[in-house]
Amino acid sequence: MSQHPLLAGRGFYLGPLFRRAADRHGAVFVTLDRPLDTHPSLGVHLDYRTLADLVEELSGRLWAAGVRPAERVAVHKTDNVDIMLLTCAISRIGAVPALLSPGLAPAVVAQLLERLDRPWLITDRARLEGPLRGLAPSVRRILSVDDAPGAETLGRYAGAEPPTPVRPNPREPALITHSSGTTGVPKLAVHCPHAMWNRLVPQQAMGWPTRRETAALHMSFVHSRFYHLLGVLLRFGSPLVLITDPDPAAVGPLLARHRPGIVETHPNTFVLWEELADAPGAPLSRVTSYGSTFDAIHPRTVRRLLDASTRRAPRLIQLYGQSETGPVAFRWFTRRSAGRADGRRVGIGIPGFTRVRITDAEGRRVPPGTPGRIEARTRGRVLTYLGAHEQYERQLDGGWWQMGDLGCVSRLGALRLIDREADRIDAVHSNLEIEDALMERLEELREVVVVAGADREPVPVVCVRGERPLDPERWRAATADLPAMAEPRQWRFEELPMTATWKVKRVEITRMLAARPSGGRA
Repeated sequence: MSQHPLLAGRGFYLGPLFRRAADRHGAVFVTLDRPLDTHPSLGVHLDYRTLADLVEELSGRLWAAGVRPAERVAVHKTDNVDIMLLTCAISRIGAVPALLSPGLAPAVVAQLLERLDRPWLITDRARLEGPLRGLAPSVRRILSVDDAPGAETLGRYAGAEPPTPVRPNPREPALITHSSGTTGVPKLAVHCPHAMWNRLVPQQAMGWPTRRETAALHMSFVHSRFYHLLGVLLRFGSPLVLITDPDPAAVGPLLARHRPGIVETHPNTFVLWEELADAPGAPLSRVTSYGSTFDAIHPRTVRRLLDASTRRAPRLIQLYGQSETGPVAFRWFTRRSAGRADGRRVGIGIPGFTRVRITDAEGRRVPPGTPGRIEARTRGRVLTYLGAHEQYERQLDGGWWQMGDLGCVSRLGALRLIDREADRIDAVHSNLEIEDALMERLEELREVVVVAGADREPVPVVCVRGERPLDPERWRAATADLPAMAEPRQWRFEELPMTATWKVKRVEITRMLAARPSGGRA
């Protein structure tokens, strides 16, 4: 996919994001649901100018501590909005932020820090006295946002003069995030400003109709998608409501106060937020655009969200992609289309930016409608996997990236997702289709995941709202025309192993089932 020479040097840089937004739009409000760990005294009512000042102030602290351009700085701390501010501050001085989810297991964190080759580490007391206790991470120095023992506090450098911003080459590493890790240890994906710009531009075009609408976001602050959405919203001057706690009891009143026109979160969080559709204060009544990425979303959830809005033509935009590629396909739902929606149809390639094809096991392109492996060609692809370049190269086929999913493409180019390759069960055509059907028929379900059992039989693991017992008669009626499956295993939702973006780790569930073969409630 060739590119015009004038566009080849373009880049998306995180360091100047808030300052540019503040210069363009002024003191647009930004509301948090909890104070920053780096600046708790500021409370939860901030604005673009305040955040721009904080990014520059934090960059001064980091520079005074000794962080320099091109050095890697791992951020692994309690989930909060200051992860975003630290990321922008690290970027502002030309260093490379490496964002590690607060939900990662300690042993995984240790492995990723090893791959980062003695990075700086920014963390906090909760990490060092909790999950990281007893670990001796291989890092250059440990900086803490609070007074954690064994670390140097960033507060020591408060008031340091911010350095002149550094703008790295657009094709050099500028951000490191990790893959979901649904099938093992996450990979470290290395992003450059040029590829990030090629992800940003089409997302700006999609966001144009909702410019300046208040946006409420509950997303992983360590995922690249968050920063691209942030770039879109700041460019358009949207007021922001940034949420760390997804509990509907807390989110409902917050959204009712701010009446957002844009709401974006993870698909599984949207399932949780279905109950906001008729919550006191009508918190979703002014939404004109929902955003869903990271995974396909259940049609039942789409309908409930769209029906909760009183806007004339609300829509839900779904992006399909990976950390390694950014979005490669998109679609949107309206009230009318949601009624007949196929939850597995994830859209078309982004014209001018991405293409999608289906291949067989030998890498040959297959005809439309034929199932096979999904491959994508995109200008937004990451540079490499840090410490695992050979694995990165194995996923490439002449510039086409193997997504690790099975699907098919229609004659008109619409992509339909069948399953992850690693989750394939021979006895069923698609685990995901079964899950959509069950979520549709049993409104009491908060989640259902069909995984392979000990003998590769399909085993449904279900979570019921309010932890009520699953009604066996309703289950039998709902599954009567579905492929034969083992008896359902009812778990608490909190037991499901999840990634930072609330993707279910299906391989891990299979391991857990093997460890508790008796089934039933945990």
